[in-house]
Amino acid sequence: MGNVLLVYASMSGNTEAMADLIEKGLLEGGAEVDRHEAMDIDASLFNDYRHIVLGAYTWGDGDLPDEFLDLYEEMEDLDFSGRTFAVFGSGDTSYEHFCGAVDILEKKIAELGGEIALPSVKIEMNPEGEEEAMLLEFGRAFAGKAGVKQ
Repeated sequence: MGNVLLVYASMSGNTEAMADLIEKGLLEGGAEVDRHEAMDIDASLFNDYRHIVLGAYTWGDGDLPDEFLDLYEEMEDLDFSGRTFAVFGSGDTSYEHFCGAVDILEKKIAELGGEIALPSVKIEMNPEGEEEAMLLEFGRAFAGKAGVKQ
C-alpha cells in the first residue's frame, strides 16, 4: 500500500491528464501512490490512508460527475479526522459554477473533519504549458505536506 491515495473521475481525459501530472509530482516528492478511478472503489478504502488526493471534472452546472456520486454518498459514513487532503479538477468557464465539483468535495472533506492541506487546483479543460508545471509542483507539495521523506 502506498502512502498517498489518488482518486479521480475523468470523462474526456482532462482530469486524468491532471492526475497523471500530480502523480508524477507525488512520486518526485518521494511519495508512494495508489491510484484509482472513483467508480472503481468504495469509500472504505479511505480508511487505509492518512493522505488523500481527490480529483473530479465538473458536470452540468457545477455538479459532481456520475462516476463520483456513489463514492461521494459512501463518504457520509466516514470520519476524516487526522487525514490530509488535496483536491483538483477540470471545468469550463462558460458555466456559472466553474469547477463546482472541487468545491463540493472540499465542503464534504471539511464536514467529515478532514484537513485541506493545499489550495485546490482548478483548470480550464486540459492542462497546458505553465499549468503542467503547476500540477507537478502541487503533487510535490502534497508529498511534503504528507510528511514524505525524500
